[in-house]
Amino acid sequence: MDISFKFDPEVLIGAETISMAGTIAKRHGSRIMVAADHRLDAQIVNRLKDILIDSGLEAIVFDGIEESSSAEIADNIVELSQAAHCDAIIAFGGEKAQIISRMAAIMAPMRITAFELIEGRIFPTKILPLLSIPTEGVNSFAFTDYFLVSDPRSRLIVSVQSPHDLYSAVIIDCNLIDVLSSNTAAAFILEGFFSSVEAFCSARSNFISDTLLDKALSIYAKLIRSGGNFNAEQFAQASFLTAVGACASSPGTGAALSAAINARTPIAKHLCASALFPNIAQRLVSARPEKMSRLANLLGAPKPASVAEGAASSVNVLRQIMASVNVPDNLKEFNIPLDRVTAAADAARGLDMTANSPWTVSEEEVFKILKEIL
Repeated sequence: MDISFKFDPEVLIGAETISMAGTIAKRHGSRIMVAADHRLDAQIVNRLKDILIDSGLEAIVFDGIEESSSAEIADNIVELSQAAHCDAIIAFGGEKAQIISRMAAIMAPMRITAFELIEGRIFPTKILPLLSIPTEGVNSFAFTDYFLVSDPRSRLIVSVQSPHDLYSAVIIDCNLIDVLSSNTAAAFILEGFFSSVEAFCSARSNFISDTLLDKALSIYAKLIRSGGNFNAEQFAQASFLTAVGACASSPGTGAALSAAINARTPIAKHLCASALFPNIAQRLVSARPEKMSRLANLLGAPKPASVAEGAASSVNVLRQIMASVNVPDNLKEFNIPLDRVTAAADAARGLDMTANSPWTVSEEEVFKILKEIL
């Protein structure tokens, strides 16, 4: 297989790397828009603002991005950044803040709305430089040339094209990564683990992605086998490796389905992903037995007599580990009607990225998965 792989943004990983935000941002101008997650502690947001000011920059802060925010909030950020003549955007916070900021950085120079971007009416030829400071790890679409957005009108997931040179830099400060309670931490680890497994087993996987993702899987497995004890530095490293590996390979169908269910229900995406993990892993057993046998080995399964036996054991040991860290392998406690998510899941199934799945993502299979977890 031919491999075409380009990786542009400067990446800083470590403790206190946020201190470099001003140095990097000033390369693009003097006025910086900070699009911040509303859940962030005000002191943390003020610290970033002070770092920018100390670098001789003017910082305009928009801290209204909430987990429930729709894509339309990107219009507010664009309006504010244009009024202030901002030269760059800093995406500061969790996955929703990263997605909204990514939209705004594409929309602002083109003077288009969120709906126009979602509908793909105009392909961006100009961008506002984007500096990413994630606080929940790096998501698996961070470096791909597309990302998933929920259309507020239909609450269906759509794929939005993203210029390859959108990011100026990614600053992963381990001291800022906070995923709240121990149960939440375990679910976040499992979501990242799931993303790694899907990209590892993708039909587009290659020696570059396999090398990166095998290391990410090793780190995630170590974290989850420790009882879900959260180590921010290791989690940051694993999420970064997963994002780069997924870019070289492809994110999986489970990533699309978890986003689709989250868009239609109040269930957090990391819980959707965790519930989907064993069900899709079961389908990967026959599609990618050697790689799923590797997964079983990383999870501490007994040495198998064959690759097929090792692959089959991966799902059982995964469910056992999930039970031990109190992360459910279904979403039944939420009492979500199947009808509410069927159309959303079908829209996710229709995304181009599902063509890279090693298992047949048919309408029947997706419907079967939904019945298993709801």
